[in-house]
Amino acid sequence: MIPRAPSDASPLPHSPAADRNKAPILAELQRLLPPAGQALEVAAGTGQHAAHFAAALPAWYWLPTEPDAALLPVIARRCAGLSNVAAPLQLDVRSADWPAAPGTLDAVYCANMIHIAPWACCEALLQGAGRSLRDDGWLILYGPFIVEGEALAPGNAAFDADLRRRDPAWGLRTLASVNAAAEAAGLHLAERVAMPANNLLLALQARTRQAS
Repeated sequence: MIPRAPSDASPLPHSPAADRNKAPILAELQRLLPPAGQALEVAAGTGQHAAHFAAALPAWYWLPTEPDAALLPVIARRCAGLSNVAAPLQLDVRSADWPAAPGTLDAVYCANMIHIAPWACCEALLQGAGRSLRDDGWLILYGPFIVEGEALAPGNAAFDADLRRRDPAWGLRTLASVNAAAEAAGLHLAERVAMPANNLLLALQARTRQAS
């Protein structure tokens, strides 16, 4: 069944997890990011993070994107009234045509996507961020990861098994594989932050490009 765009009177789709994690994620964004800039959000979903972050960071201009066209009006309604949020755009990260010129973004943000998409989407996200970020710009990734040499929380192990049952191409990604793909895309892991509910926030920074 194809979701219908919400009418002005209908309640908006809501993610309880997004409500739970938006405050701790915001605290890290406020710590890591400069006072002002332009950020592109990948897989903005219901728009709860876009609305919360843009309201709390008024000097940042937020560009929400989402692969599911049915969610674009949801994001637009949730962010209505926020002058620093652009109209949401449909984006498949595997497309080479991202809605930002190369080297113009100060940050790219993506939460809880790479484990519910094929690995090619993670690689494309990292490559797209590497192209789009300014020198020293930030790619912020949030979600559960497998860290080699560290015990996997039982809840994350069960979640990983469930994802792989639903689609063999899905599943929690290892920190080492993400880091290797990031390095190939011109990004380096600057910080790994432990977050609530056995999640991690990865702060990857774009390397300074050499002048030609």
